[in-house]
Amino acid sequence: MQSRNICIIPARGGSKRIPRKNIKIFLGKPIIAYSIEAAINSELFDEVMVSTDDDEIAEIAIKFGAKVPFLRSKNSSSDFATTFDVVEEVIKCYSNINLNFDYTCCIYPCAPFATKEKIKQGFELLIKKKFDCIMPIIEYGHPIQRALIQKSKSKIDYLNSEFKLTRSQDLEKRFYDAGQFYWLNTLVCLQKCSIFTDNTGGILISELEAQDIDNSTDWKLAEFKYKLL
Repeated sequence: MQSRNICIIPARGGSKRIPRKNIKIFLGKPIIAYSIEAAINSELFDEVMVSTDDDEIAEIAIKFGAKVPFLRSKNSSSDFATTFDVVEEVIKCYSNINLNFDYTCCIYPCAPFATKEKIKQGFELLIKKKFDCIMPIIEYGHPIQRALIQKSKSKIDYLNSEFKLTRSQDLEKRFYDAGQFYWLNTLVCLQKCSIFTDNTGGILISELEAQDIDNSTDWKLAEFKYKLL
């Protein structure tokens, strides 16, 4: 039997570092439009919705094809609200009107590199390997085992001296969350009150395929990478 899937795009209005970040124009259209269009074009979802507390974001989301059936609560719009808080709220609101979903994909609104192909790849891996969660990951460019700490204004030391003489190629690879999207087994996510569980899988992507966007320089880098791709 075919599963029922929902895409949740969390986009609150209170961006601090880049004002109105979630609807700022990125290469000709609001950046949130890329996430909405990728979700719709993947043809995997029964519902593509934007969770927001902001009327302007809601209007733009609807313009690009998403649904905004309700506005986000104050609790899930605070600076301390987690992605899980948003997902939990949305799933419960839909459940209250007898709409339930087997799988949930949470796509961030500032993730223009989250393509329909990656979203499909993530879903296929989630189902095939029976993971609770799937996320895109990136390998650290330098071994984190040889990280340095600053002890004073100019003095540094190894965080872990055990590895200071170990060759880079002999150290185990480490990865980090690309911050693009999460595929979730909805029921397991709610039961464990967490997005990341001990049964989480990753899709390896390159540094060219992602960019954290926290300031104007990041924004320009993201546009440059997007053009290259």
